Amino acid sequence: MIFDPLYLMLLAPALILSIWAQAKVKRSYAKYAKVPSSTGLTGAEIAQRILDNNGLHEVKIERVGGMLGDHYDPSKRVLRLSPDVFAGRSVAAAGIAAHECGHALQHKAAYGPLVLRQTMAPAAIWGSNLSWILILAGLFLNLTGLTWVGIGLFSVAVLFSLVTLPVEFDASKRAKEILPSLGLVGPRDRDGVAAVLNAAAMTYVAAAATAVLQLLYFLMRANSRN
Repeated sequence: MIFDPLYLMLLAPALILSIWAQAKVKRSYAKYAKVPSSTGLTGAEIAQRILDNNGLHEVKIERVGGMLGDHYDPSKRVLRLSPDVFAGRSVAAAGIAAHECGHALQHKAAYGPLVLRQTMAPAAIWGSNLSWILILAGLFLNLTGLTWVGIGLFSVAVLFSLVTLPVEFDASKRAKEILPSLGLVGPRDRDGVAAVLNAAAMTYVAAAATAVLQLLYFLMRANSRN
């Protein structure tokens, strides 16, 4: 498949976007991880203040290994921060910590796209893993029915990627608003917070674009066999 000119032609824009997005997020993070936040608070301290201010006392904050492995686990009500964010006192740490708190705030408010993403998650994981096997087997063995079953499963994973976009954009929007409103960043920090969060958002856009174009390729190939 990767040697199919049609596949390469369709996926080239998404590949370029993905490479650009990854480079952008690395550059932005590297730059603002070196810029001290004007408040001097760590990412964990900022997260705790946001959670407390919103009555989310039951949400725990944990330190996890790895770089940029930050995430909010709605099933366990845990906000996990990587070492540089948990203990970091940088503008980047402030932005990332607040973004993850944004997901906790979405959970509290039963934000529609987040609820939908949580509901879809198990099916999307299975669909993403199993669909490729079924699609490729169907195409190589000329089993049209099997191919379409695989495409159906892959479509769930694509929808999951699309639903993720408003979830991530909204969490960043909440972060940009709540940090200054609680006095957790100074005026000079805001541009850095926005740069880090906007760069991170583009990685989700690139992932969604890739998924959509892959689905388009599979549909074109399946229809060509009819």
